[in-house]
Amino acid sequence: MHKFRVLFLCTGNSARSQMAEAFLKAYAGEHVEVHSAGIEPRGFILPEVLTVMHERGMDMSGQTSKSVSEYLGKLHFSHVITVCGDAEERCPTVFLNMGIHEHWPFDDPAKFEGTEAERLEFTRRVRDQIDTRVKKWVKSQNSLSVHES
Repeated sequence: MHKFRVLFLCTGNSARSQMAEAFLKAYAGEHVEVHSAGIEPRGFILPEVLTVMHERGMDMSGQTSKSVSEYLGKLHFSHVITVCGDAEERCPTVFLNMGIHEHWPFDDPAKFEGTEAERLEFTRRVRDQIDTRVKKWVKSQNSLSVHES
């Protein structure tokens, strides 16, 4: 069986791209090989992201923040999806020219300032937007089907 190889790309690889990777693995893991990376990786996943994904039953403790340079010249992606404007503008051209490129802009939980409760609520909203968009993408791929978790 042919698997799509998908890369979600954002600035820090600490929130949006990590959530998109987790949702796509959950919904279509048997059909995709999914990765995420950052233009300037933060080196960690935001605690709020770990919390709100755990609320959905997704354990991301094994995920790490990675640099897009880890994939340069090593993997070819059938789909490259940027999830923020910064990554869209600064993505290495080699990735934008391989496979199918899409841009899904989402607000950045890493830039949101507020109380812990406000940060969690903001991150939940972004999580739900990413979840909806990943489900829509999976349904748009003829060979994939959504597996709700």
